[in-house]
Amino acid sequence: MVINLSKFRTKVLFCIIIIVVLSFGISIVFSWEVLNDNESKILDSEFSLYERTMKRDILSLMMAYPEHITGVKKRDDGKVYIVMNSGNEIIYDDGVAKSFSEKIYNGDLQDMLEDIYPLWDTHKIMEKNIDPGRIRVYSLLKEVYGDSEKKVSSNLENVFIGGSAFAFNKSNNASKSLKKAIDETYELLKVKPEIYQHILPANGTYNYRFIAGTNLLSPHAFAIAVDLKSDSRDYWKWATPEQAEERLNSYPRDVVKIFEKNNFIWGGKWSHFDILHFEYRPEIIIKSRYFIEAHEIIEPWYYGYPVDNEDVLGYIKIIEEALD
Repeated sequence: MVINLSKFRTKVLFCIIIIVVLSFGISIVFSWEVLNDNESKILDSEFSLYERTMKRDILSLMMAYPEHITGVKKRDDGKVYIVMNSGNEIIYDDGVAKSFSEKIYNGDLQDMLEDIYPLWDTHKIMEKNIDPGRIRVYSLLKEVYGDSEKKVSSNLENVFIGGSAFAFNKSNNASKSLKKAIDETYELLKVKPEIYQHILPANGTYNYRFIAGTNLLSPHAFAIAVDLKSDSRDYWKWATPEQAEERLNSYPRDVVKIFEKNNFIWGGKWSHFDILHFEYRPEIIIKSRYFIEAHEIIEPWYYGYPVDNEDVLGYIKIIEEALD
C-alpha cells in the first residue's frame, strides 16, 4: 500500500487546526465563565461587606443609645431605618452620593459612621476632610437630647470643672460620663500637675448656638460638648496646620485617653481641628472600639462585640430578624 505523504500531512495539519480551534474556543468559554464567576464573587463580597458594615453600625448605635433606639426596620424599597422610642424612624443610608460639605449639612447614619475614629495616638493633623464624628445626624441628636432650646434646657444638670458649674445634658448618661472624665482627670492632676495649664480653666459647655458660618446647631447647643482651656492654635480657622501640630503634640495624651474611655471624641483628631473640644459621641467610640478591617472579615458579622452581654445579644437578635 502506497501512502500519499502530501495528503497525509494535509489531513494531520487540518486535524491539528481543528483541535487548536476547539481548545481555544473551550478556553474562551471557560475563561468567560471564570470571569463572570469572579465578578459575581466580587460583587457578592462588596455587598456582603456593605451588609456587615451596616449591621455593625446599627449595633453600635443601639449600644450607644439603649433607651432611645427600640428597633430596626427594612421597608419594601430596601431602605433600612432605626426606630426611635418616639416611633420616629431615621434612615441608615439614603443612597445619595454626597460631597464632604453635603455630608456635613445633610448626612445620614452611614455618612456619620463612615470614618473610623482613631483610638490610637496621632501626632499629625488628619488628612483633608477626615473628621470622624464631625458629621452629625441632627434628627438623632434631637431625639436623644432635645428638639428645642426649651427641651434641651430641661435636660441639663451641672458638672463642676475647676470649681465652676457647667451645664451638661443628663440624657443618655452624658453628664455622668463628663463627671467621670473630670474626676479621673483630677486624679491625673495629682501625679501630673503640669497638665493643669492645658485643661483649666475650662472654656464652656452648653450654649444654644449655631456653628459659626453655618445654619447648623453646634453640639454645644445640645449640651454634649465641652471645651477645655483655649489656645490660639486650637481651631482650624485660627491657626495654620503647622501651628496646630505644635499644639497637638504638646497636648496631654493621658487626658485624651480619659475622655475617649468615657465615650468622648477629641477635635484634635479632625482635619478641621478643634483641639480644645471634646464631644460626647458614644456611637463613634463604640464603632471604633470594635472595628475590624475589611480584609479581616470573620463570621459572624458581630465578631468582636461583647456577646457575653445580654443586652448586646438582644440587639443582635433584633437586627438579624429585621435584616436577614
